[in-house]
Amino acid sequence: MDPATQRLLSARRHPGRRAALHQRWDDLFFFHWRVDAAEVQRRLPRGLTVDCFDGATYLGVVGFKMNAVRPAYLPPLPWLSYFRELNVRVYVRDAAGEPGVLFLSLDCDRWPAVEIARSRFALNYQHARMRHRPAGAGFILDCRRRGATETARFAWRPLGTPTVAAPGTLEFFLAERYSFFTEKHGRLFRGQVHHDPYLLQPTEVLAWSEAPVAWDGFPVTHRPPDLAHASPGVVIEAFALVPAHA
Repeated sequence: MDPATQRLLSARRHPGRRAALHQRWDDLFFFHWRVDAAEVQRRLPRGLTVDCFDGATYLGVVGFKMNAVRPAYLPPLPWLSYFRELNVRVYVRDAAGEPGVLFLSLDCDRWPAVEIARSRFALNYQHARMRHRPAGAGFILDCRRRGATETARFAWRPLGTPTVAAPGTLEFFLAERYSFFTEKHGRLFRGQVHHDPYLLQPTEVLAWSEAPVAWDGFPVTHRPPDLAHASPGVVIEAFALVPAHA
């Protein structure tokens, strides 16, 4: 097994400390585009390197419902603990080779969640109006970021039986990410989550938008996703930031 796959498998291990937050991520879609590695690298904080699979790097747009979000040892609250998220992410490694993601943005329709994520996790959360709803055998997610004039629509229909991605595959490379990186006060930090491996399904893309990518100032590709998957969801533990290897 190659070292990169071994590092991704190792990242599945529980961090061995108390979680800061508990939550569920339900009815996810993962749309991915191949993008220029140099374009990604120039946007990364110092200490991060673009992560490639067979020489290619990817930008992902991922949408889902966040349910029962709560601090450790507290129950979820009506309204406050249930919202939608749409994130734009790229795939990176820190100086020690730890694999993870860097979020270019995270749109969310619950303003307390936006403010808490910005202050506690130094993430680029953005206020947005969003809907996530069933549509026949599939789903539709609509997102309009505050200040934008365009609504981004994503529609997808999961196909087949959900399965865990096999180590060494592109699906495994993209899905098996249990760390994210962020800058805070000029220092690089790593956040961690823990969950069972995603059950992934090939997905028919019914509608897609690169508006969130354009909102982040990243060059759009003007083509449908190169890869599309869905997942019924996972139960999450999220942990406080720790210094990353820069």
